[in-house]
Amino acid sequence: MSLPASSPTADEVLQVRPGKWTLTIVTLLRSEKLRFNELRRVTGGISQKTLTLTLRELERDGFVQRTMFATIPPRVDYELTELGRGLLELADSLRVFTLRNRAEIEEARRRYDAAGGEPAIQLIHPA
Repeated sequence: MSLPASSPTADEVLQVRPGKWTLTIVTLLRSEKLRFNELRRVTGGISQKTLTLTLRELERDGFVQRTMFATIPPRVDYELTELGRGLLELADSLRVFTLRNRAEIEEARRRYDAAGGEPAIQLIHPA
């Protein structure tokens, strides 16, 4: 089946670019709905702008559902969709990978920092 000429290519459709906070927010929404300010409070260092942009991207991609309530002040809840629950698998896999490879990652960071942020140069001479 081919896509109409005006349709995005498969590569364009599948471009999901998680930001720094994406998997953190998805993980926080694992078991409950949270309000914007609750999310901001539990994430700590995230700015209001970054949280807003991250939540909009997650909503646009179908990972998060936003529910607005007509109250004063307005109330907005965020929760994972079924698709978002699937993204939890990626978050959990990344966590397991990081824990399993923590020592190697920390050593690589020490080497990089000790070199002043410059990559080690390897000269390779053809045989």
